[in-house]
Amino acid sequence: MHDHDIHIIGGGLAGSEAAWQLANAGLRVRLSEMRGSGSMTPAHQSDRLAELVCSNSFRSDDAESNAVGLLHAEMRALNSLIMREGDKARVPAGSALAVDRDGFADGVTAALEAHPNIMLVREKVEAVPDSGATIIATGPLTAPELAESIGASTGADSLAFFDAIAPIVYHDSIDFDIAWFQSRWNKGDGKDYINCPMDKEQYLAFHQALLDGEKTEFREWEKDTPYFEGCMPIEVMAERGVDTLRYGPMKPVGLDDPRTGRWPYAVVQLRQDNASGSLWNIVGFQTKLKYAEQVRLFRTIPGLENAEFARLGGLHRNTFIRSPELLDPTLRLKVRPHIRFAGQITGCEGYIESAAVGLLAGRFAAAEFRGESMTPPPVTTALGALLGHITGGAEADSYQPMNINFGLFPPIEQRAKKAERKKLYTARAREALSDWMAL
Repeated sequence: MHDHDIHIIGGGLAGSEAAWQLANAGLRVRLSEMRGSGSMTPAHQSDRLAELVCSNSFRSDDAESNAVGLLHAEMRALNSLIMREGDKARVPAGSALAVDRDGFADGVTAALEAHPNIMLVREKVEAVPDSGATIIATGPLTAPELAESIGASTGADSLAFFDAIAPIVYHDSIDFDIAWFQSRWNKGDGKDYINCPMDKEQYLAFHQALLDGEKTEFREWEKDTPYFEGCMPIEVMAERGVDTLRYGPMKPVGLDDPRTGRWPYAVVQLRQDNASGSLWNIVGFQTKLKYAEQVRLFRTIPGLENAEFARLGGLHRNTFIRSPELLDPTLRLKVRPHIRFAGQITGCEGYIESAAVGLLAGRFAAAEFRGESMTPPPVTTALGALLGHITGGAEADSYQPMNINFGLFPPIEQRAKKAERKKLYTARAREALSDWMAL
C-alpha cells in the first residue's frame, strides 16, 4: 500500500510547484530531493527546495508587453507557490522581478514542509520507477545514475548543454566615485542597477584580456556540448567579435555617466541580488575563466578595482530530453505514460518556465488521478505556448532549450507596430486564459 498518490522526484522550482498544485488538489505527494541525503549537485550550495543557482532574476514582470511578465501573471492566477514566494522575497530590479535568493528558497521550503499532504523525503532516486504515477523534475543537474535510467526508458540519448553562473560582488567593495546608480533610460526607480563605465581603451584591453584569460578545461564528456545562447559565457561572446559585448551585456545605450553627462563607450551593470542590498551580481558575466583570473580581470573594471566577491562565475552541464518526440500533450512519456516530466529537463529554459511546466504537470496529474481529462491551456496563452513548444511545436532533431517568447505564440494577424503587437498578444492571452479557467 502506497503512502502517497503521486511521487515527485526533484525539489527544484518545477518539483516544488508540482507538489504544491497536487497537494492543494487533495492528493498525497511524496517529494524526493537528493540534496540533504548526503548527495549534492555541482552547482547548488544548500539543501533548500527551489534554490536559485544562476541569477536571482525572474526577468520582466511586465504582463502588458512581455511574454515572461505574461507568464508570471498566468501563474499567479493559478495559485503558483513560486510566484507567491517570489513576490514576497522581491528586491528592486526596475521592471523585472528579482528576489532575495535565500528568503525565496526559505519561503518555498517552509510552505512545502508545512503542507499536510506533502511528505518531503531526502533521498537519492537512481532509477525511473517501474509503476505508480511519477513526475520527474530533476532539472538540468540530474544525477548521472538517474539520467542513465531516463536514457534507457526513453530509448533516446539525453541531450546536454552548458549553463553558466554570474559572479556576485559585495556592495561595500564598489567604488561609487566611479560607479553610479541608474536604470537604462531611467526605467524603474532609477536605482536598480549599478553602472561601471569604460572608455574605448579600457574596453579594448578588457576584451583582449577575456580572450587571453586562462579558462577551465572541459572534462572529456563535456567537450562537444553546445552552449545555450541565453547563458553564453562572456569570453565566448568576446570571441565572436570585438563589439559583440558592446551590443550585448555591456551595452552603454540609455546610461548617462554623471561625471561626463554622456553615454560611456561600454558599461558593466550590476543588479541587486538580495533583500538587504549587500550583494550585487554582474549582469551577463557568466564565465568559465579560472577563479584567480576572474578576480584579476574583473578588478580591472572601473569601480570594481577593490571588488570583493561573494561568489565567482562558473559553468555546469545541463541535461534535457528530446521532449517534442518523447512526451504527449500532457507531459507524459509516450512509452511509459505513468511518468511525466517537468521543468528544465523537458528543455524549457529559465526559472519561471521550469516552474510553469511543473505547475502544468501537477495539474495534469491531479486531473488524471481523479479520472477527469484536463484540456491543455490554449496555445494563445503563455502557458499553452510554452507547453506546445515542448510537446511538439519544436523540431525534435534540432531541439534546443527555449525561454518563453512571443515567437512561440500563434502570430497576430492584424498589422500593428511592434509595441502595439505585444499588447495584442497579451490581451488575446488574458482572454484565452480566463475562458480556459472558466472550463
